[in-house]
Amino acid sequence: MSYTVEKIGGTSMSAFDAILDNIMLRPKSPYNRVFVVSAYSGITDALLECKRSGKPGIYQYIAKRDETWLKAVADLEMRMLLVNENMFADPLNRRRADKFIKSRITDAVSCITNIIETCQYGQFSLRHYLPQIREFLSSLGEAHSAYNTALKLKTLGINATFVDLSGWDNKSYGSLDDVIKRAFANIDVTKELPIVTGYAYCDEGLMKTYDRGYSEITFSRIACLTHATQAIIHKEYHLSSADPRVVGPENVFPMGHTNFDVADQLANLGMEAIHPNAASGLRQQNIELRIKNTFEPEHQGTLISQNYLPDAERVEIIAGKSKVFALHIFDQAMVGKVDNVSYELMEIISDARVKLIGKEMNANSITYYLSGGTEILNKLLYKAEKRYPNSTITGCMVALISIIGASINTNTALSKGILALTDKQISPIAAHSSMRNVNVQFVVEDKYYKAAICALHAEFINQSENTTRKIA
Repeated sequence: MSYTVEKIGGTSMSAFDAILDNIMLRPKSPYNRVFVVSAYSGITDALLECKRSGKPGIYQYIAKRDETWLKAVADLEMRMLLVNENMFADPLNRRRADKFIKSRITDAVSCITNIIETCQYGQFSLRHYLPQIREFLSSLGEAHSAYNTALKLKTLGINATFVDLSGWDNKSYGSLDDVIKRAFANIDVTKELPIVTGYAYCDEGLMKTYDRGYSEITFSRIACLTHATQAIIHKEYHLSSADPRVVGPENVFPMGHTNFDVADQLANLGMEAIHPNAASGLRQQNIELRIKNTFEPEHQGTLISQNYLPDAERVEIIAGKSKVFALHIFDQAMVGKVDNVSYELMEIISDARVKLIGKEMNANSITYYLSGGTEILNKLLYKAEKRYPNSTITGCMVALISIIGASINTNTALSKGILALTDKQISPIAAHSSMRNVNVQFVVEDKYYKAAICALHAEFINQSENTTRKIA
């Protein structure tokens, strides 16, 4: 019998009627499944910081000792209660949902207030408590959505079980695997439908280790430990040949079938297919991953499997990332010492907690491609200049565009890609063709990000060759 572990993204969770009709109530039997849910759209941004813009949330206010955090909590509570109002027409269930999240928020405010007051004394530093506070706040969003989902399903006659891995009740301790095994020890998926929080409290600290990718790690480990036949992620869009917001929805195609190698390339660029550590667990257990569009339930989406290779060489997706910081260091005296300089710079980059996307080097220069907040990147540039005062160090914003496929001729893709870009008056700053025939990458000025993706998509993704992508 098929048994699936399924994750529902935040944007999809906010369209809950579609979730019910297209996913949860669609099969004849709702069981033999587990659902791992994200927080409703925008809630985690409000709790921590906006993932795209960096706008501060409650956590950032606390970290800066800004009293605004209390108002931000009050605003978030009103927002969560409004979600409950829209979700529950029945006053009794509405009161249950409100009581649950109000209690969590009250406890959170009390705990954080006590920590801040304690840190007024010299022997205690708020900085030491910030990682725990970040973990603590992260759990609120998923607890809210998971509790609501289980409650709603119960009103529809489904034996749903709220599985709270957040550690709020002190029952979650040990490694992530231990926490999951203990939570599922007495659950019979043939007779009940577990609704699980995407955040799990554990010894390793999911937020500290994986930051905002933590729900995918939870999802992956549940699939592996409970021996799922397939893992499924429901998103508000297909995993397509390019970002439809850039090239237009009428021009893109669902990928249909690919492998984990391609998924890793996408993750490196920050595309939300699946966190690479989550993919690694599924790959090792030989569990296939399916990415589905919540709003097109009839479509089979894109299947990601370990051993898939296309019958012919084919570019599957044009992916990119804008606002990438290119840190370039040049020193004529670096010849023969590049490895030493590289090691020291990597320590600086690691301490800054920015994401390393790519790196290139020659005899006397190194370029790092980094992603992070503007303030952090400027501090990193300053540290590099201070560490190497005799070197020429520059930093600028660029865009990285990748041509990706499970099996492509990288040499041909490189030459065709350069011609396609230059035809649109876009001069690549750098280009890379890897020995592994999976991706070719171009570095262009940041202002050409969208134009470069459109040019490469038009060149490599041909409608007549890819109509089969519409039928997975």
